[in-house]
Amino acid sequence: QVQLVESGGGLVQAGGSLRLSCAASGRTLSRYIMGWFRQAPGKEREFVATISWSGGSTVYVDSVKGRFTITRDNAKNTLYLQMNSLKPEDTAVYYCAASLSPIVVNTRDKYHYWGQGTQVTVSS
Repeated sequence: QVQLVESGGGLVQAGGSLRLSCAASGRTLSRYIMGWFRQAPGKEREFVATISWSGGSTVYVDSVKGRFTITRDNAKNTLYLQMNSLKPEDTAVYYCAASLSPIVVNTRDKYHYWGQGTQVTVSS
């Protein structure tokens, strides 16, 4: 199975940017559909973005479209989430996840492996 470790979170002012990384080990990242989810305090974990094996297909939740970009580097076994124009409502713990699905998916139950999460805090 694959192990996932997120990094790159932190505290940023509204309007700022962060880039999250998710390093995979154990198995090659190219075998999996990959996704980012986030969980704010007191809320359910929600889908943010997903990307196909090759990176040619991506899907985003409406609230981040035009601001966030999901990419992957299969040679480096790493997934990324570039987050621009951050808003206080983006504050959450961000998780990367891997799915054995053959197509991009945007629901938690379709993801089989999860990282431990990285905190993103956006101040107003």
